Amino acid sequence: MSLYRKQNRNRIDPFIDLLFNTLLGFSFLFLVSLIFINPKADRAKVDMQAEYMITATWPSDIADDIDLWVYSPYDDTVSYLQREVGFLVLDRDDRGVKKDKVVIDGKEVFYPLNQEIVTIRKRYEGEYVVNLYYYQGASQPPIDVEIKIDRINPRFETVYVDTVTLKAQDEELTAVRFTINADGSVGQFNKLPLKLTPYGLEHIPTDVWNQ
Repeated sequence: MSLYRKQNRNRIDPFIDLLFNTLLGFSFLFLVSLIFINPKADRAKVDMQAEYMITATWPSDIADDIDLWVYSPYDDTVSYLQREVGFLVLDRDDRGVKKDKVVIDGKEVFYPLNQEIVTIRKRYEGEYVVNLYYYQGASQPPIDVEIKIDRINPRFETVYVDTVTLKAQDEELTAVRFTINADGSVGQFNKLPLKLTPYGLEHIPTDVWNQ
């Protein structure tokens, strides 16, 4: 009787092992499929370390407000209206002289710097579009704006720098389009126009004015 039970058990064990391994394999494939079919969930878990930095700088002695808009190959657009989307972050939003005053040791100090900064927190391949929008004028145009793209990792290097001219308030200009390649290099620069702003100044939400 004991011999029969031993032989019967030996026949069942390989089947149980096969069933378990098959289930394990399906579970693994299911987890892998979730990663590939849900790229936005992956992009939501971005590392706070910047991979690339886009900087727009205009003369510090004027009070004009220039806005930086950046569009990613995943159909995300970052600007002062949405300062963090996907792996794009507007780290510095400059409004001319409105935010150039800082308090040091209880004293108000004027620190003139007209500059907006957008960082790319992941190395995703594809084309990126960088636009400038002449939001509010305080001086007489035209205004020259320097656009610079820096690669942060694995070492810091400036990969692009140029100066573009905004000629009138409410003007939107594509300053540069560029491509991030699979190896992390940046190239294929051009200035083919693409409109990123979805409205005119009269459509700006009221809460933006109070920021």
